[in-house]
Amino acid sequence: MPHNKSCKKRLITNKKRNERNRQNRTMMRAKIKTYRSEIEKASTEDKATALTSMYSLIDTQASKGLMPKTRAARLKSRMAAAAAK
Repeated sequence: MPHNKSCKKRLITNKKRNERNRQNRTMMRAKIKTYRSEIEKASTEDKATALTSMYSLIDTQASKGLMPKTRAARLKSRMAAAAAK
């Protein structure tokens, strides 16, 4: 248990950030799974809108530091390839 006042505050803020990051991560993973399952049977217009929404989601999460930029680029590339099939 921390003794200093600043260390106590840091512990509280770390717990809040950890919980927020966990929620964002699970939300992102769930959306990626639904995208992958629904992209095969979607029309071309639906594929384009779904792809742009996934791009914005991934870019937002990467800018927040939830994942590295290279992982975000790899995910976007794989999603574009899946939409092109």
